[in-house]
Amino acid sequence: MAASKASDVQRGKRAPLFELMDAIFYKGHLRVIDWEGRQHDFGQIDQKPVVIRLPDSAVQWQLLRHPRLGIGEAYMDGRIELLEGDLFDFLSLLARNRSALRKHSKFAKVLHMGRVWIRGLATYNPPDRARDNAGHYELSRDFFRLFLDRNLQYSCGYYRSVNDDLETAQLNKMRYLAGKLMLDRPDLKLLDIGCGWGGLSRFFATQYGAKVDGITLSQEQLDVCMQERQAANLEAQTHYALQDYRHVQGEYDRIASIEMFEHVGPQHFVEYFQQIRRLLNRQGVCVLQFSGRMSKPGASDPWLNKYIFPGGYTPSLSETIAAIEKAGLWVSDVEVWRLHYVHTLRDWLQRMHENRDTIVEMYDERFFRMWEFYLALCRVAFNTVGQTVFQLQITRSRRSVPQTRDYISI
Repeated sequence: MAASKASDVQRGKRAPLFELMDAIFYKGHLRVIDWEGRQHDFGQIDQKPVVIRLPDSAVQWQLLRHPRLGIGEAYMDGRIELLEGDLFDFLSLLARNRSALRKHSKFAKVLHMGRVWIRGLATYNPPDRARDNAGHYELSRDFFRLFLDRNLQYSCGYYRSVNDDLETAQLNKMRYLAGKLMLDRPDLKLLDIGCGWGGLSRFFATQYGAKVDGITLSQEQLDVCMQERQAANLEAQTHYALQDYRHVQGEYDRIASIEMFEHVGPQHFVEYFQQIRRLLNRQGVCVLQFSGRMSKPGASDPWLNKYIFPGGYTPSLSETIAAIEKAGLWVSDVEVWRLHYVHTLRDWLQRMHENRDTIVEMYDERFFRMWEFYLALCRVAFNTVGQTVFQLQITRSRRSVPQTRDYISI
């Protein structure tokens, strides 16, 4: 059904926001209750609607001026209220109609070109700036424990079944990584770049006998790593440091880089893989897992860049492979995890909602709504838009890994 005009209960000249909505909504059904209590329906009105309320008139200019930034800010501030459907439903509806928004926005193409043009400035991450951009990971460990699994895996789980729970999926992921890293004998020396709170490195040390060096740019994460290391009696087997990847020295049998690459920045890609090559021994194996885009190189989402991941960027596969080639490395395996993050984010959001009161007490309502928007936005990106997870196996020698994938197991 074609997009409908707004409800006849309106009086007088229609607001510019609703004129735009008439033009762009042709999939799904959005119902808006405006600041005067009037109802406006857009899209396929025979379908069940997602219903929102805009409590004040000023919010329309916020949304018109910069939709991709304004929607998130308005939701954080309580200026978009959900009456029917949840945040994932609302953002999914917007995503389904995004092509029409670009077509009808006079400035959409200019804004996109501008974001791509300034990408180099936004994602320039020398060591001192990279450390400043790590504030996201300095939040309390008690906060992350409210929605992550018991090992604090802040990365995509591996769902062998959509019915797997979060704990199972994250354990699957760690076992799968161990298989792809070929942790087939004890005492392999392994570097964990962006080790987080140390859950993966402790798993490799305890389950496979690896000797692990973990690096992070977060003091909070380092403190947790050191405490858990002592509690698990792993002082001889694990070592942690507050260190930039560019400053690591030595030689390693294995390197794991799990969803840290999004913080490197495209102008540093070649430098990053040149460092991987320097650190990896001749028969060594590296596994790189990252959130990426199934399209040509682009620009970061402005809301995520401002509020969640300053300096962050989701790479395309093409620009990543090109940088690996320039560093003189082999890509021995490429795997695309198309839907696993959809399930991971589903589970994180559910745990966030179950602990809403605790999170609001720890921080405040705006903080909770910001994180809710972040996780819901990412889930939509992996479910509807062109985001996915790439897992690359990288070596210096073509003979570092077996000829077939039979050795990879969970």
